[in-house]
Amino acid sequence: MTESAVHPRESLPLDATFLGAMPLGAGPLDTTPLDTTAQLLSRITDQLGTQLSHVTRNGTRRRMPPTERPTLVAVAHGSRDPRALRTATALLDLVRELRPSLDVRLGHIELNEPLLTGTLAALHAERRAQGTRAVLVPLLLGRGHHVKHDLPKAAAALPAADIRIAAPLGPHPLLVEALCSRLADAGWRPEDGTSRSAGVVLAAAGSRDPDSASDTRRTADLLSERLGGVPVVPAYASAVAPTVPAAVRALTARGRHRIAVASYFACPGQFATASAAATPWIAAAPLGAHPALARLLLQRYDEALSTPTYATQRRELATA
Repeated sequence: MTESAVHPRESLPLDATFLGAMPLGAGPLDTTPLDTTAQLLSRITDQLGTQLSHVTRNGTRRRMPPTERPTLVAVAHGSRDPRALRTATALLDLVRELRPSLDVRLGHIELNEPLLTGTLAALHAERRAQGTRAVLVPLLLGRGHHVKHDLPKAAAALPAADIRIAAPLGPHPLLVEALCSRLADAGWRPEDGTSRSAGVVLAAAGSRDPDSASDTRRTADLLSERLGGVPVVPAYASAVAPTVPAAVRALTARGRHRIAVASYFACPGQFATASAAATPWIAAAPLGAHPALARLLLQRYDEALSTPTYATQRRELATA
């Protein structure tokens, strides 16, 4: 019996479970089958060398040049509160850390520079020769007028560009993760989730679009489940009822006196400040520059790349 019969040669594929997770945007692994241990070790060395080239001597990531992937344009609402711009900028810094090779930019619907129209115009001026490609990822937490009208209008202003529009951030379990984290920072304890005296008001901006209210209610249900079953009542800072003070009164009438306000806002602003002021107990900070929010931005970006372009979407809607 030959040695090969006793120990048949097997191909040894190199995959991410062996090397550890590859950084997002680092490119696909070479999955060519390997016939020898030497080839396996050689490829490990090559992969590690590539990854180590992305790290400086003090352990921080190097800023990598943008690739040919579409630019991620995060679309914030905008606010007169100076903390809003700082928060959005910090959040996008987290996104860049997660995917260093991706071109990430910011645009606002109103009130803050850069405006979305300006961001897209500047991008188009830079990339017109090779083709402008972008994904608009709304820093908005549900479906509403801005997502359904303002973003498509901005995309339509550049008909020659390939501009895709991602889904709003919510509802999504990663948003609930961030909400729970902010509540814990404010003083919420695990045992509060099953307390008969505790309750939560999920304070959102508010919109007359029924889809927006539906999305907020779904997030409230997810948050209640995540917290252990405590009642979570959605409330709004504008446009629709109930208001945050009214939701607090409703929970109080049910015997819930330890009432927390969960701030369902991406960034600080007038609505978040007014909602927090209505709490009789604790108020969580807005979602802000939270790692879960950064991961969700990239997830929405990746999802949008598997959808038709805006131009195709517009034609489909026109013929529906």
